[in-house]
Amino acid sequence: MKLFLELGNRYAAKSDWKDFALTKLCVCAIGVMIGSCISANNRKKVMAIAGGVFTATYVPLMKKVFAIAKEMIAERQEYETVENI
Repeated sequence: MKLFLELGNRYAAKSDWKDFALTKLCVCAIGVMIGSCISANNRKKVMAIAGGVFTATYVPLMKKVFAIAKEMIAERQEYETVENI
């Protein structure tokens, strides 16, 4: 298992946003295919679980994105301040 985690870390380090976008599209497509196989009487349960997983993962991801954006703004303001001196 440690080998797979190391592989994932190396893949992430060598990837850019396009690689992650393709990965997300791939995972979304398989989710749609699996979702289309769910019987009508189980769809509400599956949607509730999927909604919970989405919320539980989206919030921390966006928290990290906003933290990085805040760092970038601070760096840019610092650079502009140094440049104006």
